[in-house]
Amino acid sequence: MSSLLAQYNTDSEQSEHEAPSIKKPRLEGLNSAPDVPGVQSQVALYDLHASTSTALVHNVPYTALAQPVVGPANPFTHVQAADVGKAEEYAVDDHQFRTQMRMFHAAQVRQAQRQVVQHDIASGVAYIDPSTVAAPAIKRKRKALGDAAVLDGENAYRGPWGGFDDDDDEPGRGIDAAADDDLDAPDEIDPTSSASVPSSNPKSRLITPGAETSIFHGKNERNYIGRTYMAAPTVDGVDLFGEPGEQECFLPKRCLFTYRGHTKGVNAIRVLPKTGHLFLSASMDGKVKLWDVYNDRRVLRTFLGHNKGVRDIAFNNDGTQFLSASYDRYLKLWDTETGKCLGAFTTGKVPQCVTFNPDPDKQHIFLTGQQDKKIYQFDVRSGEIVQEYDQHLGPVNTITFVDDNRRFVTTSDDKSLRAWEFDIPVVIKYIAEPHMHSMPAVSLSPNKKWLACQSLDNQIMLYAVTDKFRLNRKKSFRGHLVAGYACELGFSPDSRFLMSGDSTGSMFYWDFKTCKLLKKHKAHDQVVMGCEWLPHETSKVLTCSWDGTIKLWD
Repeated sequence: MSSLLAQYNTDSEQSEHEAPSIKKPRLEGLNSAPDVPGVQSQVALYDLHASTSTALVHNVPYTALAQPVVGPANPFTHVQAADVGKAEEYAVDDHQFRTQMRMFHAAQVRQAQRQVVQHDIASGVAYIDPSTVAAPAIKRKRKALGDAAVLDGENAYRGPWGGFDDDDDEPGRGIDAAADDDLDAPDEIDPTSSASVPSSNPKSRLITPGAETSIFHGKNERNYIGRTYMAAPTVDGVDLFGEPGEQECFLPKRCLFTYRGHTKGVNAIRVLPKTGHLFLSASMDGKVKLWDVYNDRRVLRTFLGHNKGVRDIAFNNDGTQFLSASYDRYLKLWDTETGKCLGAFTTGKVPQCVTFNPDPDKQHIFLTGQQDKKIYQFDVRSGEIVQEYDQHLGPVNTITFVDDNRRFVTTSDDKSLRAWEFDIPVVIKYIAEPHMHSMPAVSLSPNKKWLACQSLDNQIMLYAVTDKFRLNRKKSFRGHLVAGYACELGFSPDSRFLMSGDSTGSMFYWDFKTCKLLKKHKAHDQVVMGCEWLPHETSKVLTCSWDGTIKLWD
């Protein structure tokens, strides 16, 4: 009785909490594939794989591999439009295949050019007329070589210069003679042709030596007493004829004026010697401009003589003439007052830098460092090269005269500094250390004792240039970023400050004695390429940048 009660209670509890399980009927598998006669049962033991697969994922016995192909026969196997031959696999690289394909296509083009296609209007069929097939060109025959022992006459020896049988030239004339005639008498150009008409694109017009011009921006080149802009004006509180460095200098604080006129970046600026009331700017737009500092602060004259950007410019001692070095491989001498080009010089290479000899007796001589690793010395009077200095292993970046102009120092991309005796192509001092980097910009201190070199490892190194050329290891100016750029540097007239721009568009000022960074400020939007401290001012600085502007700071 208790067992029946327990069984009764268990069933009732299960029925309250669990649903009764219903068994689903099992469906038998259905095979919808049609029966294929002749199929072995053992083939079905292996899974079929895609026809594009390149590997088997299971082991197949040899008996299964030897089974015949199953399935319906291809009805198109016995149909063949034309006999295409037997195709065999052949391993050929892509380059060889393309070469043979081009040769085949070129042969087809040549064959098609010799065939004339006729069109039948009635049937609309195009065919090749065998009667109109052009015959291949017949190779020209050369004249007989002649007898080597006979010099003159009909059977004279002609050699490989005898010409061809169908030539009407006299004996002895051949290829070389015809080539000489072509060089001596060039073909005339039709004046109505497009080749002789000058291009309207200003960039395509080449400024050849003798076609240089200049534009004066103003009403009159002379004032009421007959003076040009070369005459120094009268400025309150500034003695333009005084000695530079007599007054104590201070750091500039604000931007006083912005000069605009160049369409591309400005590479260099140079202040007029002695008075400093004018300055030049060289730009990548191929123009050199002369600007006013004190009066209207505008452009006075534009010098047009280069096809490409101007790399460097240099005044002579009195500022009446200046040189411009351009990427068009020309160096040109200009008259500052009249704007006339006085001469053009070239060596066939791109000049990197140019400078006059500061000696008053040698103002007709200038030096240029070029990309062919040489330094050339030109004489303006003759226009010829009078000396070559060939010791550097890279393009020459700077040339600086020292030691009362008896020597000059050069720097190059070969990460070395070399000192030379003027007019003697022998290096008297060679400085190259493992820690040295290229120094693309150099500035001489106003007291002529120190040479500040802008090194591409983001520091300024100082070299003594009095008796012995040696590095001052106690002085190093850091803080700016100039790696990869030829940012020029400069001194204040009293040798108190050293300044430099950097690639971020900022200006840096250091104390020359303590090497302490005194001031840093944002000057331009792009890299600052040049800076000049006005010689008779206490705190006025000119800066130029690749953003195309020149700024005056005070």
